[in-house]
Amino acid sequence: MNFAVDAIATTSPSAIIGLVVAIAVLIFLVLKTKVHALLALVIAASIAGLAAGMTPEEAVASISKGFGSTLATIGLVVGFGVMMGRILEVSGAAEKLAISMIRFLGTKREEWAMSAAGYIISIPIFVDSAFVILTPLVKALATSAGRSKLTLGIALAGGMVLTHHAVPPTPGPLGAAGIYGVSVGDMILYGLLLTLPALATVTLYARFAGPKIEAMAPVSASVGAASGQGGEPATAKEAYAEFSALAGEREKQLPSLFMSLLPVIGPIVLIFLNTAVAALASATEGVVPDALVQVTTFIGNPVIAVGIGVILAIYGLARQKDRNSVLEDMEKGVESAGIILLVTGAGGALGGVLRDSGVGDAIGQWASTLPLPTILIPFLIATLVRLVQGSGTVAIITSASISAPILAQIPDVNMVLAAQAAALGAMVFSYFNDSLFWVVNRMLGVTDVKRQILTWSVPTTIGWATCLVTLLVADLFV
Repeated sequence: MNFAVDAIATTSPSAIIGLVVAIAVLIFLVLKTKVHALLALVIAASIAGLAAGMTPEEAVASISKGFGSTLATIGLVVGFGVMMGRILEVSGAAEKLAISMIRFLGTKREEWAMSAAGYIISIPIFVDSAFVILTPLVKALATSAGRSKLTLGIALAGGMVLTHHAVPPTPGPLGAAGIYGVSVGDMILYGLLLTLPALATVTLYARFAGPKIEAMAPVSASVGAASGQGGEPATAKEAYAEFSALAGEREKQLPSLFMSLLPVIGPIVLIFLNTAVAALASATEGVVPDALVQVTTFIGNPVIAVGIGVILAIYGLARQKDRNSVLEDMEKGVESAGIILLVTGAGGALGGVLRDSGVGDAIGQWASTLPLPTILIPFLIATLVRLVQGSGTVAIITSASISAPILAQIPDVNMVLAAQAAALGAMVFSYFNDSLFWVVNRMLGVTDVKRQILTWSVPTTIGWATCLVTLLVADLFV
């Protein structure tokens, strides 16, 4: 009997059974009852801990420690992130970025402009809100440029969902980074690199499938289709001129492109600067001044960097508003983050119990002997949880909580890739139990089930499959 099997054999059978029962109860509670995911995760953690032989006091202490340590890592970053996102949302910065991307790429590339804009905008702004904000721009562009509304809408939402799943300070990937104990800067970099191929495949799907999906609807429901409804311009030049006129009027009310981008790009640059200086200082001892290392370590810490982003947003985008209005906007953002923080902390509690009870160690040693890439463990867990209960954030946190203690016992695992696997696996086949499924389809006017699935379930699955291939390739070289 090899070491991994010995580890499983020496672990109490009740501990393994308890973990299986805990996961089954978690899925049942989230899927079939009125119990919130927060409470379901705590119940699952309690079952797993007690079944592994922990005393009630030990189980509660482990739950509290796991909850607290997770929030200590990400709590302030999430709070600052939603404050900044709310200001970007109400100031019109998101619209400004989208209009600028369309102007930059020009006519006949509108879908690429929308997907690129969505890819950037969804980093600080919750994807549901961002899509609602930019849907009027999609409809106006479809009408003026004679493009399929679904092509532009799918491209926009596709770009958004990729960074929503992979790039902090979005709560899901930020929570996965905290649970896995990896650098937020590394998580951002890996998230951007791993999702770029998926950005291309989803946009290509939108380009070719959008008009066909739109043609399935009655002619009266097809906005901006080739039939000319909405007044299709005769030439691309006329289309661009019409869009420019519409956008020009709207832009008079919007902030500048520089100020719209600065709160988003500023914190990312600071975090990357910290990572680069730390790596250089480590590789060339004594070359980089200690003062520079200390300064970049401070301003490049995710808490400080995102906090600076909030200040840039306040004084760059909200300087025209009075103090009370700005505070009210930020507080509304924080309200939306409360339950996400609690769910993320509860996921950390489940992971803490698996670590403290020793069950994670035993399963990790056994999993290392399986004839599968280790990186598939968090990816497949996230995929299954997402299909069962619908919420991408809950799937990411659940997968990270279960898999992090397991992968910690397997040698030579790239933990940043593992955290990204948990995040990207949760992108699969968004359908009826996902709120974004309804937001995208309703805002685009898609009502029948077949077209709804083609409009959103299929492109999210294409993104998921592309990211799976990218993950496996990266795992071979990183």
